[in-house]
Amino acid sequence: MSSSSSTSTNGEPRRRVTKQRVAITEVLEGLDAFRSVQEIHDLMLHRGDDVSLTTVYRTLQAMHNDGVVDTVPGDDGEALYRACSDDHHHHLVCRECGLTIEISANQVETWTQNIATEHGFTQPEHMIEISGLCKNCS
Repeated sequence: MSSSSSTSTNGEPRRRVTKQRVAITEVLEGLDAFRSVQEIHDLMLHRGDDVSLTTVYRTLQAMHNDGVVDTVPGDDGEALYRACSDDHHHHLVCRECGLTIEISANQVETWTQNIATEHGFTQPEHMIEISGLCKNCS
C-alpha cells in the first residue's frame, strides 16, 4: 500500500489511489453536470465496475475533502458531485438538465476581498453558484 507524497488543496496528504478511485475519476471526467452518488454508482455498474454504493459515497467524500471534486446541494439537499479544475472558480448550473459550466469572476474576487477588508476580515473564502436555464432548456 503506497501513498502519494503530494498534498491536497486543504494541505492534508492525498489518499492512496485505489482502483475504485480511478474508476470514479474516469466516470466524473465524462460528465458535464453534477450527479448524485446513486447516479455515479449506476454509471459505474453500467461500465462493469464492481463497486458498492457505500464505497462510491465514501470515495466521493474523500475526493471532495482532497479538493478534486466539487459538490453542490441538489434540490432535495442531496450532495451532487462533479470533477473540478484546480483553479478557483464558480458554477453556472442549468436547473433543468444540470449542465454545469465553470466560470471565473474577477469582479467577485475583488468585491469579496474589499468587503472582508472593510469589516476587518482576512483570508476570505466564498463559493458562488448561479443557476438558470441553459439555451437548450430555455
